[in-house]
Amino acid sequence: IMKLMKLFADNRANISNPISLVKNENGASLYIYDVIDEFWGVSAASVIDSLAQAEGSPVLNVYINSPGGSVFEARAIMAAIGRFSGKTVAHIDSLCASAATSIALSCGEVVMKEGALFMIHNASGMVWGDKNQMRETADLLEKIELSIIKDYTDKTGKADDEIIALMDAETWFTPAEAVSAGLANSIS
Repeated sequence: IMKLMKLFADNRANISNPISLVKNENGASLYIYDVIDEFWGVSAASVIDSLAQAEGSPVLNVYINSPGGSVFEARAIMAAIGRFSGKTVAHIDSLCASAATSIALSCGEVVMKEGALFMIHNASGMVWGDKNQMRETADLLEKIELSIIKDYTDKTGKADDEIIALMDAETWFTPAEAVSAGLANSIS
């Protein structure tokens, strides 16, 4: 385990910031184009730093192309976007999957590019240990899913059971399907 942790630390030190911010008088554009993860990819800390630079902009456009990643990093990013003082618009440029979907839904508006995809599924994770650790992890995954289900029901107005069925099936939405389901507001 120590070798693995050292590898994480070494890799983290060698990675350039996978997030970029462009700001002008009309607003700010934040690009989340990587895995959502504290150790590699887009971290909550990097998004918070970018949002601090964007503060005062009337509009924050969050451009997403991400397979998802850590639900905990995503939730921290959601909270940070929720504190932004201006209007927020998520633009799904290609892929918005898993934990990235919650980030998109934390914005006031979700716009999908034609040809993009939006994927939802059950929470997943890894566990090492005996039957007790495995049961504890299953319980934790169910708690995580409850918060994700709430994100989707709040956005769509759908019942929990309907969202749970879509998550159980690992559902991939085209832009038209996402708009029809209430997960996106429009197609660009």
